[in-house]
Amino acid sequence: MTAAAITVRPTLDIHESGDGALRVVAQSGDAEANWATVHSLADWLATAGIEGIHGAVPTYDSVLVEFDPYLTSARQVRAFVLLGMRQLELTGTAARKPRRFEVPVVYGGAYGPDLERVAEHQGLDVKEVIARHTAKTYVIRCLGAPAGSPMMDGPDFPVPVPRLKDPRLSVPAGAVSVAGRQAVIAPATAPGGWCVLGQTPLSVLDVSRQPLVPYVPGDELRFYQIPAEDFENFAGKFLEARP
Repeated sequence: MTAAAITVRPTLDIHESGDGALRVVAQSGDAEANWATVHSLADWLATAGIEGIHGAVPTYDSVLVEFDPYLTSARQVRAFVLLGMRQLELTGTAARKPRRFEVPVVYGGAYGPDLERVAEHQGLDVKEVIARHTAKTYVIRCLGAPAGSPMMDGPDFPVPVPRLKDPRLSVPAGAVSVAGRQAVIAPATAPGGWCVLGQTPLSVLDVSRQPLVPYVPGDELRFYQIPAEDFENFAGKFLEARP
């Protein structure tokens, strides 16, 4: 998603975050415009070659701009942020065509220990939970922890999904989970408190590759169900974009 797709121009709230970062929040009544704005601004900062700025990490409606206080100041970085926003308003950016990823998932059982819990909470049967989870084309909004998790808006469930009261000490790589109004895939084994609906046999993280994960914010992803007996047929394969 880039500035070319922005139809509403949010205002920016800029806050200092410690000695070496600014948190820039896009404010408007349009969540899509907020998201597109902060990601476009992060792209602009990453390519502008500004001395002292060494990171711009966008999320849903904000971007953390990291800088070296020995090389620049919060005041100067704030000025560059406003300059970047004006530049985007004047020129926009070329829209990048999103790539599409298709993710096989075994739902329920040992692969999705929280599937029935989520179904009961939503007032749906298990088949309907799976149908709703696989019906949507998800946009990857940002990368989160651990290890570049693809953070996405959740499926069209009636109500938000509560997190587990007792988080698990270990959630396997490939776990396909939901919480609140969000959805995610776990690239690596880690503790977690999200509800696990299933697991993909595909590898999402590869430490020998650069980048470590195959997707970026703005790419699209769809899940589809496979039977448990097919899990091993996909095991060891890396998630790749559709040609």
